[in-house]
Amino acid sequence: MSEQYLNDRDIEFLLYEFLDTESLLQRPRYAEHSREVFNATLDTAKAIAEKYFATHYTKGDACEPSFDGEKVTLIDETREAWNAFAEAGFLAAHYDFDEGGMQLPEIILRSAMAYINAANVGTAAYPFLTLGAANLVRSFASDELRQTYLPPMMDGRYAGTMALTEPDQGSALADIRTTATPAEDGSYRLRGQKMFISGGDQSITENIVHMVLARIKDAPPGVKGISLFLVPKFIPADDGSGPTRNDVQLAGLLHKMGYRNTTSTVLSFGESGGAIGYLVGEPHKGLSYMFQLMNEARIGVGTGAAVLGYRGYQHALQYAKERPQGRLPSNRDPQSKQVPIIQHADVRRMLLMQKSYVEGGLALCLYASSLFEDVHSAETENERQQATELLDLLTPIVKSWPSKYCLKANDLAIQVLGGSGYIREYPLEQLYRDNRLNPIHEGTEGIQAIDLLGRKVPAKGLTGYKILAGEIGKTIAACSEDAQLHPLAQCVSDALDHLHGTTENLLGQMAADADLGLANAALYLDVFGRVVVSWIWLRQALIASQRLGADSPISEEEENFYRGKLQAARFYIEWELPEIKPQLALLEVGNRVPFDMQRDWF
Repeated sequence: MSEQYLNDRDIEFLLYEFLDTESLLQRPRYAEHSREVFNATLDTAKAIAEKYFATHYTKGDACEPSFDGEKVTLIDETREAWNAFAEAGFLAAHYDFDEGGMQLPEIILRSAMAYINAANVGTAAYPFLTLGAANLVRSFASDELRQTYLPPMMDGRYAGTMALTEPDQGSALADIRTTATPAEDGSYRLRGQKMFISGGDQSITENIVHMVLARIKDAPPGVKGISLFLVPKFIPADDGSGPTRNDVQLAGLLHKMGYRNTTSTVLSFGESGGAIGYLVGEPHKGLSYMFQLMNEARIGVGTGAAVLGYRGYQHALQYAKERPQGRLPSNRDPQSKQVPIIQHADVRRMLLMQKSYVEGGLALCLYASSLFEDVHSAETENERQQATELLDLLTPIVKSWPSKYCLKANDLAIQVLGGSGYIREYPLEQLYRDNRLNPIHEGTEGIQAIDLLGRKVPAKGLTGYKILAGEIGKTIAACSEDAQLHPLAQCVSDALDHLHGTTENLLGQMAADADLGLANAALYLDVFGRVVVSWIWLRQALIASQRLGADSPISEEEENFYRGKLQAARFYIEWELPEIKPQLALLEVGNRVPFDMQRDWF
């Protein structure tokens, strides 16, 4: 059967009804654009996704990259997809016209990337990482470094990576050991090893720009002593004589459960005297710079998880409509025609659960991208500051909630197909394997939980938290006059009230004992995510209800679309949101059972 990766109508709904992306055209930066330009950009992304990325999704998984001790080999289709993406201008799409970019809003670029990720997340990782690394160079590097490295990253000749993790240090970046020694020419010599570096070596570009965290000699201990360096695989020659191989060596490839067409590498810096690197920004401020890339990546990981779940849902939905099997319990005639499995109530339950996860997850992620846009181009300083506070608060949720629940959607999609979902002839088992990485990378669930409860919620006297509560309150108030939405709004209002009380309680617990207070942070992360996504669904339901209640007639197809939105909102708020009740009970008493478990008792 032909496969649909995302629902184009839903993308249109999210961009132009849920987020009102067309209003960006009123901002000076986008005055030369139009809705037609935005749509043409998405059409181009979709065409590239289908022609160049989707066609080798299975092949890239089966024929994963190899390393013969000298070079890495990837299937040829990976380079062809990279080139098509670069030639379409997407690596520079969000940069200004005078920089050679397309001056497109962040939300349009990330929506375009949603199509690319849904088609082939393993190959999409190369441009995804390069976009983030190029943004770091553009934001913090010297003019000389920008002039040398940014143009070839924008046109696709150079790729980029982020090199943080070390073999003995994962998320504990304060303890990294890679060193940087100043050289007489103003550059540095880096020595150390990094691992799990996605795209750390490949055969699709002429150079790779590594953004590396390291310590300069005598730097302060902890995070205050970390600097950021640009370390290219090849050093470009000033005289045009050709590049020189830098002292960056591939120690080996790591073989993953999923994402197999993305090389995962162990890189050694400085085995033969020192890898040449260039300081980005000021010394000892590297982690604050790198957080720009890490936060972009966290939103990107959440979006990738959402679209992998979305693709699985689309496949399961189509299969359920076409696959005949069994009869309804009320039909006792064994000679009667079998019904498509979507007519079975439990299959519809599983499909509706998937719909609530993937459409809710994608809406959440695109909302975050719209906040990122507002941070940079909103008209007033107050709007930009509010967007900054809200995005900082929500980023752990944007990364973690889709990674958890859109993976669950993939699990449910496999279940809908039954035995067929468990075999490689269908894409669902690969989608599940690919998506299983997302709860891990860019910070595990536990790391996101500590970030949310330990830092983001209490920051600046709960400023971001209060802004979010205000936004949720506006939606609840807007639903008060809608008879069918009022009960749903009341559920969200009650949940928000409970969250307020539990948050205050937990902040008190942390003040008394930080270790114990944060011990159940992952549970708080889940509760917080359920409340936020309930709000996201309530917002979608409000739009759907208004469209259905409007005086102007709509087509049957449109009516079905909006009724589907309403039903998914009902499902999430009536089935998923109530799960917070026992979770809140554990949080409020500071349940100690996991915390008190001793190592020797396992």
